[in-house]
Amino acid sequence: MKDSDRNKILALLFVGVFMGALDIGIIGPALPAIKAAFGINERLLSWIFTIYILFFMIGTPLMAKLSDNYGRKTIYILDVFLFAVGSAITVSSTSFETLLIGRAIQGFGAGGIFPVASAFIGDTFPQEKRGSALGLIGSVWGVSGLLGPILGGLLLNYGWQWLFIINIPIALVVILLGYKILPQSRKESKSSFDVKGTLVLTILVSSLAYGVNQIDTTNFLGSLSSVFTWPFIVIAVIMLPLLLKIEKNAEDPVLEVNLIKSREVKIATSIAFGTGLNQTAIVFLPAFAVTILALSISQASLMVIPLVVTLGLSAPIIGKLLDKYGTKRVMFVGTSILVVGLFMLSYLASSFYMFIISGAIIGIGLSSVLGSPLRYIMLSESPASKRASGQALININSSVGQLIGGALIGAVIASQGSSAQGYQSAYIVIGFVAIIMTLLTLGLKKREEQILTSKNNE
Repeated sequence: MKDSDRNKILALLFVGVFMGALDIGIIGPALPAIKAAFGINERLLSWIFTIYILFFMIGTPLMAKLSDNYGRKTIYILDVFLFAVGSAITVSSTSFETLLIGRAIQGFGAGGIFPVASAFIGDTFPQEKRGSALGLIGSVWGVSGLLGPILGGLLLNYGWQWLFIINIPIALVVILLGYKILPQSRKESKSSFDVKGTLVLTILVSSLAYGVNQIDTTNFLGSLSSVFTWPFIVIAVIMLPLLLKIEKNAEDPVLEVNLIKSREVKIATSIAFGTGLNQTAIVFLPAFAVTILALSISQASLMVIPLVVTLGLSAPIIGKLLDKYGTKRVMFVGTSILVVGLFMLSYLASSFYMFIISGAIIGIGLSSVLGSPLRYIMLSESPASKRASGQALININSSVGQLIGGALIGAVIASQGSSAQGYQSAYIVIGFVAIIMTLLTLGLKKREEQILTSKNNE
């Protein structure tokens, strides 16, 4: 394939992934308007995020498996189409229940967009260029994190619906160009669909999402003992070993747990969980700034900008470094930088300038785990026929980390009366998570071993 053709594919994948990532950051400014429009409380409002993550987690392994079995092009276009349908339902909703249905369909479609896009890169880019390509895709998180709130604030002047209307023309362009640009790789699957695995996985993630969503961080232990919380978390815990057993014996498992036999994959998925915890910590930065720097809410929201800017700028650089040095060296240095940034934020955040510098350092560190490095590992470790399913494992572990991270960080903050010290303690906890992530990187393969594994899996 010519470089020009690969670049066209990469540009199209970037737009699709950007659309899905943008929808996460852009909705923040719309929450007060949606709350007023439907007359709902904060607990119900949180389901706008929760139901998106829930169906994202369900859609990820299912769509990834379908793309492995029936070809990337068809499933990628289907995912973008579902995302557009979900956006249209959300826009036209006359009740909060209908809006949640739209968000669920959006999340289901987005769940497939991310792993299939990464698998496309594995299919179309040679080993020596995959890091750079994944790095560009990874920069989406920084760009969307910066543009999302800004664009959301501008569109909100015309009504909260416009935050979702914007998805429809973008999705249309991606679908039309997708038919023209994306290579066809249709495959006929002769194995039966993994109904049992899909059902158990759905019960597991639904129970986990609902149970965690019912936790009140201001009364952590009290809410944890509620019948609306602990039974669902217990169900999720019970379902996990059952899911692993079913998937190990399935003819064509929806969740490729056999990939976890590899030590490299065990390490990557563990780091992905820690990455999810760290992503959640970013959400609390504005509230921390309000508490420790006495800023207004609007001023505090700008304190995230240094982090997302450095994240967006670092991601492509990290991708190029992956091609040159491999994941072990890049991720060890990157997670070490993340540790420094988190502890600086914990102890020096009372200074306005140190708060900004700490955020920028955290952004650099996050770029070494969020986006290209973990996906690079999975492309190397997964056989060509299971590339998207391998990417799904990273998405799921990261999403679980985000779910649990919100409850964990909120509980630490609330345990100390939501004071500045509570936020500092929370970031110290996340700092130790980053230390564990750094130690895990020492067990990764060296560059030469990684290249050999990748060649064997082609």
